[in-house]
Amino acid sequence: MTAFVVTGTDTGIGKTVFAAALTDALGAHYWKPVQSGLDDGADADAVAQLAGLAPDRILPESYRLTQPLSPHRAAELDGLVIDPARLTLPPHRPLVVEGAGGALVPITRSTTYADIFAWWNLPVIIVARTALGTINHSLLTIEALRKRGVTVHGVAFVGDAMPDNEDTIATMGNVHRLGRLPLLPTLDRAHLAAAFAAGFDMKALG
Repeated sequence: MTAFVVTGTDTGIGKTVFAAALTDALGAHYWKPVQSGLDDGADADAVAQLAGLAPDRILPESYRLTQPLSPHRAAELDGLVIDPARLTLPPHRPLVVEGAGGALVPITRSTTYADIFAWWNLPVIIVARTALGTINHSLLTIEALRKRGVTVHGVAFVGDAMPDNEDTIATMGNVHRLGRLPLLPTLDRAHLAAAFAAGFDMKALG
């Protein structure tokens, strides 16, 4: 059954919002294996609210780190070393797994998320901005994942429509353009679900 990893080209680009919409649309379980930063709540809390998930569909993190930093550094400040062996995929399906920031964010000082994605052997959806700079960031992310043998399922864009940026990434990256989420003035489950349904073809995601 369906399982996807969601990564981003950068931090703060709407990856968690997209993951929530995808989880809701698929009727999936959600798992963020490493949560960095707890002062503003965990990403799982936001996903639960935006996707209307029952508690049993939110799988517990393997690590909950206090500082909003790259996991390798947040773990060090908490006196921990992340053991990648603890990041074994849960068996639940459908499943949406969310990384942290971009694909090359380090989990330890010798392991990146992209390395873990290769181990999991799941298709990866890249969430990218539509705005200036996205072509470079997106193509670099695609290249880094493919270098590790990771299957790139496609790119999901977030932001105002920028057709040339989106088409250029799809063409030069030889990757599917899955759709686009606009920036929503009201961010709640109903508005997010409607925007996702309008912007994405579930045949490419089911």
